[in-house]
Amino acid sequence: MAKRLFLLRHAKSSWGALGLADIDRPLSQRGEKAARLIGRHMAKHELRPDLVLCSPARRTRDTLGLVASEFAIAPESVVEPRIYLADPEALLALVRAAPEGVDRLMLVGHDPGLPSLALALIKDQDGALVERLKQKFPTGALAILSCESATWRGVKPGRCRLEAFVVPREL
Repeated sequence: MAKRLFLLRHAKSSWGALGLADIDRPLSQRGEKAARLIGRHMAKHELRPDLVLCSPARRTRDTLGLVASEFAIAPESVVEPRIYLADPEALLALVRAAPEGVDRLMLVGHDPGLPSLALALIKDQDGALVERLKQKFPTGALAILSCESATWRGVKPGRCRLEAFVVPREL
């Protein structure tokens, strides 16, 4: 069975509170609305992950909380400090270390690591969907990849297919 990887960039954050550290920035009202929309979309289309690895940043945790609240049963989630400011190689290492009993894994993280990971994994795929992702991976966007591997350890660059790219403003 192929593994499915969900890559969710945190929703729009607020820059309103001066003096807050980057990791402590909350979501803006627009971001809260976007996170709920993505959660509703995921629930409606039965896209519930088995496990979520989430950056410790407040905006990622808040995004996950709002997305997860749209499911009848929230997915298991773990705050993973290594996601914050991670490069694509570090993110891929986390994916490859995921428990094998997990078939649907979601990472909730940041730009530029998350979009770069998506592009590396789908490297050889063409089409309008990939072009949209290449142009911009906006806040709150969700990329869904099907990986040509029965194990997470076997997930490699260029070996996944982009199934969907969901942007909140299009919902």
